[in-house]
Amino acid sequence: MSQDSKTTSKPWQGRFSEPTDAFVEAFTASVEFDKRLYQQDISGSIAHAKMLAKCGIISTDEANKINQGLEQILEEIVAGQFNWSIALEDVHMNIEARLIEITGDTGKKLHTGRSRNDQVATDLRLYLRDQIDAISPILLTLQTELLNLAEKEVNTIMPGFTHLQTAQPVTFGHHIMAWFNMLDRDRDRLIDCRKRVNVMPLGSAALAGTSYPIDRHFTAQLLGFDTVSENSLDAVSDRDFAIEFAAFAAILLVHLSRISEELVLWNSSQFNFIQLPDRFCTGSSIMPQKKNPDVPELVRGKSARIFGNLTSLLTLMKAQTLAYNKDNQEDKEPLFDSIDNVKGCLRAFADMLPAIVPNRESMLQAAKAGFSTATDLADYLVTKDVPFRDAHEVVGKAVAYCIENNCMLDELTLEKLKTFSSIIEKDVYERLTLEGSVNSRNHFGATAPAQVKSAIKNARQSLKKFYNADKKP
Repeated sequence: MSQDSKTTSKPWQGRFSEPTDAFVEAFTASVEFDKRLYQQDISGSIAHAKMLAKCGIISTDEANKINQGLEQILEEIVAGQFNWSIALEDVHMNIEARLIEITGDTGKKLHTGRSRNDQVATDLRLYLRDQIDAISPILLTLQTELLNLAEKEVNTIMPGFTHLQTAQPVTFGHHIMAWFNMLDRDRDRLIDCRKRVNVMPLGSAALAGTSYPIDRHFTAQLLGFDTVSENSLDAVSDRDFAIEFAAFAAILLVHLSRISEELVLWNSSQFNFIQLPDRFCTGSSIMPQKKNPDVPELVRGKSARIFGNLTSLLTLMKAQTLAYNKDNQEDKEPLFDSIDNVKGCLRAFADMLPAIVPNRESMLQAAKAGFSTATDLADYLVTKDVPFRDAHEVVGKAVAYCIENNCMLDELTLEKLKTFSSIIEKDVYERLTLEGSVNSRNHFGATAPAQVKSAIKNARQSLKKFYNADKKP
């Protein structure tokens, strides 16, 4: 099909006395970015034609002819043989113009009972639903890899931090499960978002519905929507579902960015907690020794644009009157960008995290520094009936002594420990070891290896429940 043979007449031009200005035509066109909706636009049109035939608005033969033409157009687009025209503004009019070329006047009947307002809202929901279903298994893969990594590191001891200062010893497996729980909340948000995406606006027409005797529930059934929108004004102008996805994406990138920051720090020579594989790093053009953690750094940077996309959509909608306005053409690029970058970031992490090599000895030595078992000594004193605030002061003095004398708490003799509190006995050393400290925190949600193993088991069951192969999240 040549571009010259394709009609560029506009279906709305009847009331206009002059052609659209060339700059305005290019400025207002959306086809360069909304053409990615072609599959959903064609699916929606096929369902719409079947509904029109069912309701006797067009004949069955006409619906069949229309749908055969739409299938041909789909083949042309997939094969790269479809010529998109800016003069035809958007994905809808490009496809409709080609349909009319193929079917003649029959194709002109397809738009009966609908408007581009409800058409684009339907396409966008169908597209986002498909993308959510594509994102879900990537998120599942990442969560599964985190569980696998946590399982290997259940007994690996590392320092836990607050204010980036050594606080208490934890297991690396417990830390990884913290990452998992961040993403688990993201999973819940994505599943919940899909419910509100899967509502069909088609049949709302421009804003008031249509006078034709349509069957919206039949169309919704054909397209796999859970339900239909209840108010035509709201349906054509609502973009809450896009904002909600953008919010999911923003919170997800907060989490991925936080994980990235830890990976970057831990991969540094100053921490030396982990090694990232060479295939996820790059070098320096001037410093031959450099191995830069570019993947987590870039994911951390991607958070900025994802946050911006959410702000763009919120700002876009904040002052719009009902119903549809041309402003809404600006909803697609930030949404599409968020979708693309969420998929890319999740895939990068799903590939990279299983390849992390932990430096267990470095983690262990770091946990020994910084008096990470000081709280355990205070807790020990509490078990001997010392009020916690008094115990806190006693341990503070012991730590000050160790700093002054360049030693650790577990290196102090029992005689020396007794100078801080006479009730300290030999059994205190069970609390002052890293292993003893970690194992003593043996309750639900804590860092003890037994609890981490239990958390991993529960998490695997949770993933199995929500990602059943026969059930869409």
